[in-house]
Amino acid sequence: METAFFSIAELGRLYRDGSLTPRAAVQQSLARLAQWEPRLNAFAHVMSARALADADRLGAELCAGRDRGPLHGVPVAIKDLIEVAGEPTGFGSKVRPPALATRDAPVVARLRAAGAIIVGKTNLLEYAYGIAHPDVGQTNNPHDPARTAGGSSGGSAAAVAAGIVPLAIGTDTGGSIRIPAAYCGIVGLKPSFGLVPLDDVFPLSWTLDHCGPLTRSVADSATALACLAAAPMALEPVDIAGLRIGVVARHMGSRELTTDVRAAMDAALAGLRASGAAISEVEIAELAEANHALGTILRPEASVIHRELLAENAAGYAPQTRAQIEAGYMVPATDYMRAMQFRETMRESVEACFGKVDVLLSPSVPFVAPFTDPVIEDGEEGEMLSSGLGNLTGHPAISLPAGTSDGLPVGLQLMGPLKRDARLLSMAQAIEAILPAAERPQL
Repeated sequence: METAFFSIAELGRLYRDGSLTPRAAVQQSLARLAQWEPRLNAFAHVMSARALADADRLGAELCAGRDRGPLHGVPVAIKDLIEVAGEPTGFGSKVRPPALATRDAPVVARLRAAGAIIVGKTNLLEYAYGIAHPDVGQTNNPHDPARTAGGSSGGSAAAVAAGIVPLAIGTDTGGSIRIPAAYCGIVGLKPSFGLVPLDDVFPLSWTLDHCGPLTRSVADSATALACLAAAPMALEPVDIAGLRIGVVARHMGSRELTTDVRAAMDAALAGLRASGAAISEVEIAELAEANHALGTILRPEASVIHRELLAENAAGYAPQTRAQIEAGYMVPATDYMRAMQFRETMRESVEACFGKVDVLLSPSVPFVAPFTDPVIEDGEEGEMLSSGLGNLTGHPAISLPAGTSDGLPVGLQLMGPLKRDARLLSMAQAIEAILPAAERPQL
């Protein structure tokens, strides 16, 4: 039985009716990983022996009547800046050799307690800061390995898109879950700020960082988030008819939006209208300054975080990563404080939108996966056009597959009210049902 693209719920049903075991699922996961690597360069560290041992133990628990819930026996991958006890953490960098973690990050502990089986650590852009270290290399896209899977959670996205695991964990500071999800044709969720704990997750920016799941469906994202947040995430039926969808005018009208991505967005909106959704255009006055403010906050915070590592081994960084860290020291404190004040205004403006619409819609990324990861340039928005806003304000946002352009996936982003993640997921599931089904990459 080929399990590569089974959902979390499908694996669970097969485990519980006895037609599949966690060991068999993990064996298939590891075999598929071996088939895809090194073309993808998605994994920094594979935990084969430990994963199989965990599978045997958790399979025996099910046979004995102990059921830990929907993630029991499900293979999972973890971004390699999140601590997994007894396993190396490399951060996609050469500043320090990978060091064995002494404890699980809370998100990992919660996954283990729920019965998830960790098969490995996934590659990322160096310290999640927008550039692949040349000695690590970028993660490639399963739909076209000549192109990037995106960053910084590219390894996690590629692992899910390639059918290696149904769930991977990433982090997101300016779009690092949603951008690779869009490039790889899967679902990427950035929860509300603070909902998922970040202890023992190496930070990029302590006021912008989020941790969340990458999956192949909204239902699987809800299952994963309930575990990561230790909070119920029950999906409720949402009738598209009458759903008020606000199209973010600046994101949809950007000159950076390619013709093909715009066509995919127009097709999605046409489907929503045909299903009875009320579509309107939303103008947010301050939006033009949002990504600049995000950068003004991110750069000095990242520089403070990296000050000891930079002093220890500056040559260990990729040159572009080092340049970005050093640039953060040049941001005046007054600019940082103004940006922090601006984010409060921006948060209030976004939250006010939900008095008029139920959900905000944008293209996840204005173009499909490029051949290499774009470098963050001051004054440009690029692939962060739509994604940065949710990090600045803390609102939950999710990227859904929304068709293809020349065989490459296009992503559609939805943003919901602050701290109402279950509501966003419920609306996303209804919208997901009318979008084109995601294509599966071929080995």
